[in-house]
Amino acid sequence: MTKVTVVGGGTMGNGIAQVFAQNEYDVTLVDIDDAALTRAKSGIEKSLGRLVKKEKMSSDQASAVVSRISFTTNMADAKGSDLVVEAVPENLDLKKGVLSKLDKVVGPACILASNTSSISITELAAATGRSDRVIGMHFMNPVPIMKLVEIINGQDTSEQTTAKVIDMAKNLGKVAIPAEDYPGFISNRVLMPMINEAVFCLMEGVADREGIDGIMKLGMNHPMGPLTLADFIGLDVCLNILEVLFEGFGDPKYRPCPLLRRMVAAGHLGRKTGRGFYEYES
Repeated sequence: MTKVTVVGGGTMGNGIAQVFAQNEYDVTLVDIDDAALTRAKSGIEKSLGRLVKKEKMSSDQASAVVSRISFTTNMADAKGSDLVVEAVPENLDLKKGVLSKLDKVVGPACILASNTSSISITELAAATGRSDRVIGMHFMNPVPIMKLVEIINGQDTSEQTTAKVIDMAKNLGKVAIPAEDYPGFISNRVLMPMINEAVFCLMEGVADREGIDGIMKLGMNHPMGPLTLADFIGLDVCLNILEVLFEGFGDPKYRPCPLLRRMVAAGHLGRKTGRGFYEYES
């Protein structure tokens, strides 16, 4: 596989595009308008700039990475891709619409991967005519740094598709770990209830935010406390994933904390808005 298309140039999408381009793939990055593409390109250049500053690559190498990425608003430019990674916002209907359009654009052998963190791969695949070639490729944030790619098999995903995507993840220097298609997969099925319980502890006054995060960092050796991590992920994203878990399993243990709901309703979403469980400089 040599040509890769990434649809969605946000934090995850531009990171995915960067990592593929760093590893000699020709990449097409698709987003809805030129402003979004400008932000995506700027994000990639800043990320590469940090690598140059740390002397992990030269300026010429960084420029070569950017030159391997084509920026476009036209979904039809995905034609000829061997792999397309969908990285649009975590919304079922939006993702299904994107994959359905891609299914009509790309060749019959192309694999369609979703970077979803919790939405059913089986349901997304049903929006296409190639359910055997639809798979989850869940990168971790920040993509250029984090080693894990969670590979999620839908109901009809073929063994050949899984093998190809695992090999591609390894070519990127990532560690690919497969999981089956159940709500939240592994990463978020385990992580989000921990974050949710931390929010319940805060709401109930068990400890303050620093106490909750400090105990998990010092006692459990977590690099980041759960409330800090929630702010980093985005409280709206955490709530969306918990809703998927709650709806998918019908188990009250996944019920999102009312405080989390209230903060999202207030627009306090974490780092990206400057305020969540902690306050951040803009």
